Amino acid sequence: MEPPTRDPRTGRRARPEAAPAMTRAAAVARYGSALPSSWGFDAPGVLTALPRPHRGIALTFDACGGPGGSGYDKDLIGFLRARKVPATLFLNSRWIDTHPAVFRELADDPLFEIANHGTRHRPLSVSGRSAYGIAGTRDAGEVFDEVAENHTKLTGLLGRPPRWFRSGTAYYDDVASRIVSALGERPVSFTVNGDGGATFTPGQVHTTVTAARPGSIVIGHMNQPRGGTAEGIATAVPRLLATGHRFVRLSDTEH
Repeated sequence: MEPPTRDPRTGRRARPEAAPAMTRAAAVARYGSALPSSWGFDAPGVLTALPRPHRGIALTFDACGGPGGSGYDKDLIGFLRARKVPATLFLNSRWIDTHPAVFRELADDPLFEIANHGTRHRPLSVSGRSAYGIAGTRDAGEVFDEVAENHTKLTGLLGRPPRWFRSGTAYYDDVASRIVSALGERPVSFTVNGDGGATFTPGQVHTTVTAARPGSIVIGHMNQPRGGTAEGIATAVPRLLATGHRFVRLSDTEH
């Protein structure tokens, strides 16, 4: 038997890459002529809050990758570890490639679950719609590419497929949302915008996050260490814990 190989970027033992649940050709054939009827954070099929009766709060943090988006907020992650606060981490393919050692540490930490934040961090559209000045995917084939390429990468690195997907900017149309589901992942948006796309001050983060109600999905960013996210989370989380709230990973709500 040949010895196992290791991924050259991460040093992890390489595993066979699992194919997505649907091929690109099948996605184009099934959805290529479909016309979207919605666009935004809450397209049909997109998870915007925890399913009832779950009363926890899900902290989710995006690592967007690419120029200006490949930093690592080690203070944020360090605080979560110190307080044993679980979180779901949405990682973009480019961010993973920039931080192979950090990815390995996060993936091995049971406090966190790793989720899919796309291949090139694009809003998910079948008609090229943009959000926050970022051009969206232009058709069903590009939606497939955005989801499936990082799905395959994560499956190979983790040894299991990711269960959750968040598009760049968290914008979707309803056709793109259906493609994500057909690929075996659940599209996720948010209930509470915790750091305003990593633009909030620590005080703004604190105010916004402490207002989260049970069942909320809070979005923040772990790729902008110069922002106010880490400091704001470090004051907001103890306040929420002191008032009886608990934190969960997205997968914890399925048990």
